[in-house]
Amino acid sequence: MSRYTAALFDLDGTLTASAEGIIKSFRYAFEKMNLPLDETRDLSVVIGPPLKGSFAAFGVPEERLDEAVTAYRERYNTIGKYENEPFEGIRELLGRLKEAGVKLYVATSKPEAMALDILNHFDLVKYFDEIAGATLGDSRSSKKDVILYLLNKTEIKGNTVMVGDTAFDIIGAREAGIEAIGVSWGYGTIESMREAEPLAIVNTMDELYEMIVNTKKAESR
Repeated sequence: MSRYTAALFDLDGTLTASAEGIIKSFRYAFEKMNLPLDETRDLSVVIGPPLKGSFAAFGVPEERLDEAVTAYRERYNTIGKYENEPFEGIRELLGRLKEAGVKLYVATSKPEAMALDILNHFDLVKYFDEIAGATLGDSRSSKKDVILYLLNKTEIKGNTVMVGDTAFDIIGAREAGIEAIGVSWGYGTIESMREAEPLAIVNTMDELYEMIVNTKKAESR
């Protein structure tokens, strides 16, 4: 019997390498709004967290946050979401987990319809029992909100774990009452994930499989 009966996966930076489309669309929003963007900062930090918070962190005034999100989605919804690809080995991992009897789900801060479109485009949707994402408004925007929505909707039974690449995933999981595993191949830093106190941080697909299915613990970085 697997260590966990259900595993929730983040999308950006965990299942797919999505940096190009997200960052280009983020830049596009600033250009369209004629706002300066500090290119000396690491733009990879905008991958994963809710968009409004990222725009605010980069200096967009509160009264223009909705405008920024609309501009971002103007490019991302048509071009950016396909500037993306599954991480090497992720299909094989998901297949192995299903064979081991683990129920698989997606819990992402990306709007649900968009996440479903991306997963369909890359033929990943077949591995998951349910896809949960954010709403276009603010009613379900944080990772905690998405995880709780998914848990309530599916009535998942047994031990459940969240898998993600940022501290937001780990903190959201803890706030929702479940454990979390960090992955090092995404866009969050090892330091920030470690500070959020995950069960472990894994470096390979095989380590992640072992953490979910077996009682063996992978080494944290």
